[in-house]
Amino acid sequence: MLRRLFVLRSDVSVRRGFCAAQKSVAGFFQDSAVTTGRNIMKFHSRLSLVCAVTLVASLGPDAVAQERWQRGQNVQPVFEGWERNTDGSFSMVFGYLNRNYEEQPVIPVGPNNFFEPGPQDRAQPTHFYNRRQQFVVKVRVPADWGDKDLTWAVTHNGRTDYAYGHLWPVWEIDSGVMRLNRGTGTAQGYADNQRPSIRVEGGVQNFDVTLPNSLEIVVIAGDDGIPPPNPRLSQRNPRRGPKSQAIVDPRNAATAGLAVTWLHWRGPGAVNFSPQVPEIGEGGR
Repeated sequence: MLRRLFVLRSDVSVRRGFCAAQKSVAGFFQDSAVTTGRNIMKFHSRLSLVCAVTLVASLGPDAVAQERWQRGQNVQPVFEGWERNTDGSFSMVFGYLNRNYEEQPVIPVGPNNFFEPGPQDRAQPTHFYNRRQQFVVKVRVPADWGDKDLTWAVTHNGRTDYAYGHLWPVWEIDSGVMRLNRGTGTAQGYADNQRPSIRVEGGVQNFDVTLPNSLEIVVIAGDDGIPPPNPRLSQRNPRRGPKSQAIVDPRNAATAGLAVTWLHWRGPGAVNFSPQVPEIGEGGR
């Protein structure tokens, strides 16, 4: 059985096993077995790792506690998987983990925030929200991309971390996989589902505002209604974890089936949205 394991720090606890990686990357193990109690899990990977498994009868609270860092930690990019496009090309999907609970760094595109090979700027964010943000950016690659890696490198607080994108079959994803990872349903897809649409009213692309003035922007959003609304989803109280840390929360779309979330994507300074998730009115406004 093939299961994915993301390695997002230099030491990763796997149930009651402990594995120390040689470098911080996002990936999965190859042909190694980690035995944890009654469960045996096998992972496949292209990474060179040294794994030391320690089995214990029980762990006290002090042994599993992790310190919460408000600032001063790194930002780890993550390869989430890849999608097929109708024209034969592919889209590699990336997210990230900002290990800080308060610090939201701004890292301009350049030597500290770049993709390779090819253009350094692949529309990746330069403003990084706290903690785990999934499925943040898609990078389209041609149909003849082959077995090359697409690397996203981010340097912050003196540390450089990498995510390696590739087209291995096991990493193919679709909307069903995304819903499952976000805790909003099963992996079953909808054959007729179309992507939602959004546009700025009036077609304006650039806006100027002088502080401390505010700016009002009207967007029009639409969707085909697939999948249908799921009001029960909005009533869930998710357990603490990656799904509850996401700025884009799928539960916002549970009642109406569609939601708009404003994000600070690029640029320095602080940006406040009021509200960050507005109600969608008549005509998608």
